[in-house]
Amino acid sequence: MTDSQKHIIGLVFYPGMTSLDIVGPQQVFSALPGVQIHRIWKTLDPIKTDDGMMVLPDTTFENCPRLDVICIGGGLEQGAVEDDPEILAFLRKQGSTAKFITSVCGGALFLAKTGLLFGYRATTHWAMRQQLAKFGVEVGTERIVIDRNRITGGGVTAGIDFGLTIASILCGEEVAKIIQLLLEYNPAPPFDVGSPEKAGAELVDKAILFMQGISSLEVAKQAV
Repeated sequence: MTDSQKHIIGLVFYPGMTSLDIVGPQQVFSALPGVQIHRIWKTLDPIKTDDGMMVLPDTTFENCPRLDVICIGGGLEQGAVEDDPEILAFLRKQGSTAKFITSVCGGALFLAKTGLLFGYRATTHWAMRQQLAKFGVEVGTERIVIDRNRITGGGVTAGIDFGLTIASILCGEEVAKIIQLLLEYNPAPPFDVGSPEKAGAELVDKAILFMQGISSLEVAKQAV
């Protein structure tokens, strides 16, 4: 591997995914020295994310090189592709050789369904913790969980923290700190309700209904 390709990172995209799950880490990874990033899907056709963003993959499952880091995110519509045999086969193949097997948000469920998280500790979006536990995964509630070479991030915005964690592992803490500073990543949210533990039961129940409503609307759209 040449100096300009010290780390090969693969980000798996799919229709209905949440863009920020992967865009956050990609923003961090793109600033790393000596990396090659692949944005991967079955084809090179545009992908529409669950927020309406269009993403253009540059690598297919078939022509993807051996990856050092494999990463997949979640999405409001991930249920439609979670059991896709091509996706799961690709993750298993890359997971058998990758140095780091990783996910953000609901992406952990893809890894779990391949068996890549069986017997490992991992995290995911708070709404998917119970589902993840069904696959022999010890579910953590931390924003980032590292168990050997499995690295998982919590929901959506945790992807930035996740990306910085990976950056530190690959290129050192100082490089990761420089990237954080350049991104001016200095969270100061207007409300302190960013986790179910902080939000309280009433708001959590409303959020679940909100998610279910969005998912039902998307299913209805696809049926038309």
